[in-house]
Amino acid sequence: MAKMFLVHVLLALLGMALTSNAATTYMVGDNSGWDISTDLDTWATDKKFQVGDVLVFQYSSSNSVSEVTKKNFDSCNTTNVLNTYSNGNTTVPLTKPGDRYFISGDKLYCLGGMKLHVSVEGDGQASTSPIGAPQGQPDSNLPRPTSKNNNPAALVPTSSAFSLTGRNSFFVASLGFMATILWVVYV
Repeated sequence: MAKMFLVHVLLALLGMALTSNAATTYMVGDNSGWDISTDLDTWATDKKFQVGDVLVFQYSSSNSVSEVTKKNFDSCNTTNVLNTYSNGNTTVPLTKPGDRYFISGDKLYCLGGMKLHVSVEGDGQASTSPIGAPQGQPDSNLPRPTSKNNNPAALVPTSSAFSLTGRNSFFVASLGFMATILWVVYV
């Protein structure tokens, strides 16, 4: 009986280890996407962005996303940008802690509120992208959406994924191995 309890405890620890390092994929603006009608300030207020999370921008082919400095964010300067994305489906991994600033490539849209500030919190580990996270590519050859009526929520899940790197992957593998051995021996 005590051995079976030990197996259950180890399996519970394994489950907690797998979910404790979860990365989240955020669809910017949720179903509305990256659009002038989206209240991006309200969208971002209840979110806690962590290193390893991913931002996904869905927008029409007539729009774009630019990553800028705080100064350019405040003034909606669309000419001096860090990165520009215009493929209609942009994925931006949050690889290090700190503030990130995104604006519409259309200055009038930016002045109208189409801009996003995210504060990325560190996770105490080395800054890496989640496993398998695609890097955002300016002007890649991905097909452009034909209209805003596509349902971005159906294209990209907003649920959490997990990323195991470095010591965490060794720890989880060790727990899994121990749980398997105990299960084989005592069941």
